[in-house]
Amino acid sequence: MDLFVNGLARGAIYALVALGYTMVYGILGMINFAHGDIFMIGMFAAVFAIGVLSTLWGPVLGVNLVIGAVLAILLAAAYGYANERIAYRRLRRAHILAPLTSAIGLSIVLQNFIWLSVSKDKIDFPRFDSGPLADTRIPLPLGAEASVSLLQAVILVSSLLLMGGLFLLIHRTRIGLAMRATAQDQRMAALVGVPVNKVIAFTFVLGSGLAAAAGVMVAMYQGVLRFDSGYSMGLKAFTAAILGGIGNIPGAVLGGFIIGMTEDLTSYRIGSDWKDGTTFLILMVVLILRPRGLLGERVAEKA
Repeated sequence: MDLFVNGLARGAIYALVALGYTMVYGILGMINFAHGDIFMIGMFAAVFAIGVLSTLWGPVLGVNLVIGAVLAILLAAAYGYANERIAYRRLRRAHILAPLTSAIGLSIVLQNFIWLSVSKDKIDFPRFDSGPLADTRIPLPLGAEASVSLLQAVILVSSLLLMGGLFLLIHRTRIGLAMRATAQDQRMAALVGVPVNKVIAFTFVLGSGLAAAAGVMVAMYQGVLRFDSGYSMGLKAFTAAILGGIGNIPGAVLGGFIIGMTEDLTSYRIGSDWKDGTTFLILMVVLILRPRGLLGERVAEKA
């Protein structure tokens, strides 16, 4: 049962990051290769904020963690906005390789900035804030030894709430309607009064906020973070988006859960060294049989 819950929690994290890839692709038809580093920003920003708050008024269980997570999400959202303005908006009409190259450049700059200004070694997440969640076990009605950690439960529930909130925002609000209209046809959306540039910027902000939230949760769960933590996460999340169908929001969620469950099942049955190989093997098989992903690709119609 612990394996199943851990796989779900890991998959929910992948899904949160994958949503950023798939939303940007759904609207612009481009891949934001700096998205994984926004996940890393969330990690470092939360640790930095918690450290500052602990210095100001001392370690207060839960309070510093929540405030630190909110500040990390806000900072990552601001970076996502800047990323759209610098790496994408001015290059929107350029050759498709231009914004991709620009985003990769931003990604490298950010990693080097953290490497040089913070550390190239592992940074520990404050144990005072994550320890009580990790050490508390929640018994399950499946047997005497069936239980999950409170941190696993928090990660899973928080991720599901964020994904549910995103679904409601896209399908039940005016900004969600504007996002869907922009994804279908930017020119027609602009003609009926949709502020296309603002909607695209909001999409970057929204995806970046979700990635930062995922970064905070992974930092709490793993207990350590590095300047290159966003690389592997970005690759896995991008794989999840491809697996489910790039541009397809339910597909990104499905792909995230499939990869999360596959990794944990592989680690348990074969060994952790095989989990990445198994994941990408499944991706290859799926793409051979269904080149547009499990739920189908949704490509924005370019104006």
